[in-house]
Amino acid sequence: MEIKEVLRELSIQNGMAGQEGGAAEKIAELLDGFGQISFTPLGSVICRVREPQPGQPDLLLDAHMDEIGLIVTHIEDSGFLRVDSCGGVDRRVLPACQVTVHGRDGPVCGVIANTPPHLSSGEKKFPKPDELYLDIGYTKDEAEKRVRPGDRVSLPAAFRGLLGDRVSGKALDNRAGCAAILHAARLLREAELNCGLSLLFSSMEEIGGQGAKTAAHAISPTHAIVVDTSFALTPGSEKTECGEMGKGPMIGISPILSSRMSDRLVKIAKDADIPYQFEVMSGQTSTNADSIAATRAGVITGLISIPIRYMHTPVETLSFADLEAAGNLLAAFVKDFGKGGQTA
Repeated sequence: MEIKEVLRELSIQNGMAGQEGGAAEKIAELLDGFGQISFTPLGSVICRVREPQPGQPDLLLDAHMDEIGLIVTHIEDSGFLRVDSCGGVDRRVLPACQVTVHGRDGPVCGVIANTPPHLSSGEKKFPKPDELYLDIGYTKDEAEKRVRPGDRVSLPAAFRGLLGDRVSGKALDNRAGCAAILHAARLLREAELNCGLSLLFSSMEEIGGQGAKTAAHAISPTHAIVVDTSFALTPGSEKTECGEMGKGPMIGISPILSSRMSDRLVKIAKDADIPYQFEVMSGQTSTNADSIAATRAGVITGLISIPIRYMHTPVETLSFADLEAAGNLLAAFVKDFGKGGQTA
């Protein structure tokens, strides 16, 4: 399956934080034949590609698979649902948005209520998620048969091709990172490695990173590379705070990250003629790299990010050239690492 089709298949799966089942099942299907697959108690997917021999380093590649959404908190007497955020959803896109409530007995379509401008006065701030009302068209008694507090709510969106190599869809943060790791795994299928290698598709990153922290504890790697997304330059954003689409993956530099890992990624990108750019952070990275680096006695960790536009909305947008380059860089790093080019 081509990387574009892999990303489409991953994007259309449902997998809000804590209920990543649809995404996890698709990823396990795509991992068939790459190694031993297991699931952690918190729902992360682990693929053990190669066990390390005594004295060999053990490398982990991680990408989180959960997406942002909403969670039902209450059913009003009117039948309207009350919700709150499940991850950092951009509240500016929520009013009048179509949604799907994932009830125990199947999906329920709904819309987020919005007061017509004719009936409102003055400019109103964007409401917080817990101030919204969700309309599924039922009375309270009918709604209670189909929906319960705790059900997740997704913001469905079509996976669409734009001009050139750009695509837009939901959950590209971070199904793009998952696709990059799957692409690297395919490139490494015939490689002879002198290290252990595990692939982790972790749960719950959007609500605190618990999936990666617990899975990394179980795997106990010596080294790790986290693949996530970061901000691509858009009108109104600062160039100093963003990467640029089409200029390659962003190599992370941060106090929590290993400078030797970052330097090695840069050298490998140069040697392999893979485009790259930098992402410099003054403290933590706000990715799974933070929790993985602090697992057990510590893990030597690097970070690669794919630039995307409109993060945490249903229309996240990326360049396939950046996604493919991220997978190529991962594969090149693993081949070098597995030949003895380890980073202390």
